[in-house]
Amino acid sequence: MEPITGITRGGTPWTPEFAVALNARVCIGCGRCYKVCTRDVLELIDRSEDDLPDDDDEDDSDSIASVMSLANPMDCTGCGACSRVCPKSCFTHQPMAAAA
Repeated sequence: MEPITGITRGGTPWTPEFAVALNARVCIGCGRCYKVCTRDVLELIDRSEDDLPDDDDEDDSDSIASVMSLANPMDCTGCGACSRVCPKSCFTHQPMAAAA
């Protein structure tokens, strides 16, 4: 199946890539992605001990108590803004097949 495609205002074809996963072990809970998402795809949740960042320092382990989550991934428009602002590259995006 062909992926969903769109056209920019300038007429250039564009294939949106939708957020399909977020690596909670890498996420630092900074909220940058949350601030740029206009579709309420993300939500901040309390971090479990299993989701602590891989590069966590002992000094600031208490300060990282939350992590982003894909709360409404079906509302993602595939703009990619979350990945562009994420300092830890937490997101995985994929094109979606067009419905037949």
